[in-house]
Amino acid sequence: MKNILIAVAATSAALTSPAYAQSSVTLFGIIDATLAVGKGSLADRTQLANSGWNSSRLGFRGSEDLGGGMSASFWLEAGFSPDSGVGAATNTNNQASGAAPAGAAGGQGLTFNRRSTVSLAGNWGEVRLGRDYTPQYWILSDFDPFNNNGVGTSQTLNSIITGVTSVRASNSIGYSLPATLGGIYGQAMYYLGENPSNAGATKDDGRGYGMRLGYASGPLSVAISTGQTKYAAGNTRQTNIGAHWDFGVAKLMGQLSRDKAGATDGRGWVFGAIAPVGVGEFRIALSEYKTDAGAGTEPRTRKLALGYGHNLSKRTAVYTAYARVRNSGGATAALNGATTAANASSSGFDIGIRHRF
Repeated sequence: MKNILIAVAATSAALTSPAYAQSSVTLFGIIDATLAVGKGSLADRTQLANSGWNSSRLGFRGSEDLGGGMSASFWLEAGFSPDSGVGAATNTNNQASGAAPAGAAGGQGLTFNRRSTVSLAGNWGEVRLGRDYTPQYWILSDFDPFNNNGVGTSQTLNSIITGVTSVRASNSIGYSLPATLGGIYGQAMYYLGENPSNAGATKDDGRGYGMRLGYASGPLSVAISTGQTKYAAGNTRQTNIGAHWDFGVAKLMGQLSRDKAGATDGRGWVFGAIAPVGVGEFRIALSEYKTDAGAGTEPRTRKLALGYGHNLSKRTAVYTAYARVRNSGGATAALNGATTAANASSSGFDIGIRHRF
């Protein structure tokens, strides 16, 4: 990533009032385009897709030193699809009513759907306001060898039942512990659905919280989290735990998750590794997700994923990945846009280019 002092910041810095001083502004991003092939028992699909190795994004972030160990910062990050140029949709209230209308995703232009926050930080920690990752999502991402990207994304996310706030929440107020606690880290988040008080049974819809606590030192990292979002139709809850150990030649990792959406329970696990080889790295992951939603059965999907990324430079890489899922109990999960019948298998293949700036 390259630091760029934007002209607006430079002009502001020239103003006489210290309130306009800006320490730094950074433009950053990732462009990741991939040829994605999916095979299923009912239909196959071939697409030029995106985010096969890392999620495509365009962002701006900045910070200001306030003195006395305090700082103010902002972070605006937009997801987009380099194959078509459209922006990713967002959600304004953590409910179905806050999503883009059906068929309009991408038609709304560029949105800062990935992150839109302003914060104050000091030796006491950080307070952050805006749209951000939920605490429980970090475990799904940090302890997945594919970091939830491309055809290798674990089934603990692909099949998750917790809906809108599985990954991010809007209208959030968050607090993170300071990075001076001997490897202990953690965060808490509270977010609002912003419904009027006279909305009856749905007045609390989209309101929720999340918490995460972890420890990272040397080769070990371990974390646990939980979160809940309220809905009149039935609350959702995510609880998970993950860990990794870096042996140098390979980093082994795993996670366990338990979810709830109304009366439906979901359980999943991931086990895998990342192994650096020369200027590249291999990724392997085995994952499973099942629910009790079936009539006398447990819909279950198990997935094996393999991938390799080759770094042409510090910023540019080429990669390929392959995955296959097996369904049982009536599950119909398929890969890369393919469709498959209940209890049938599906496979997917990615080959692409990723460039950071």
